[in-house]
Amino acid sequence: MDRRTFLKTAAVTTAGISLSGVVYGGFAAELIDNPSPKKSYTDALKEITQDKSVKDSDKVKLVAPEIAENGAVVPITVEVELPVEQVKAIHVLTEKNHNARTMSIYFTPANGKAYLSTRVRLAETMNVVAVAELADGSFIKAQKLVKVTVGGCG
Repeated sequence: MDRRTFLKTAAVTTAGISLSGVVYGGFAAELIDNPSPKKSYTDALKEITQDKSVKDSDKVKLVAPEIAENGAVVPITVEVELPVEQVKAIHVLTEKNHNARTMSIYFTPANGKAYLSTRVRLAETMNVVAVAELADGSFIKAQKLVKVTVGGCG
């Protein structure tokens, strides 16, 4: 590559990065001006299940700390102990957050197993609920109370 080609490529790349910053910044400003509407736990659960019943099940394993010293980064792990072909999705909800529907992960047989591990933000002490949507249209769940402390001092 000669010097002229290198400089042209660098100029185009720099312009692209600058432009993407403007577009991204505009999107962020739009989210600040129009925050997502508050969705309660009950509303989020109805939206996911279409008013079908959700049964507690020992097939859904939810691992979360009993006490979280920092509510901004609470690690959770969810595993559904069924063949992945029988699991359509895992939905994670938090009872008292601004928007209770934290995440939804959809699975295919290529995933190997119905498992996720992530970190969630908890505004205060609350239940974390993992709802598994099964291929037959039924729903099963597990929940765990996570106590959020300030600075780990209770």
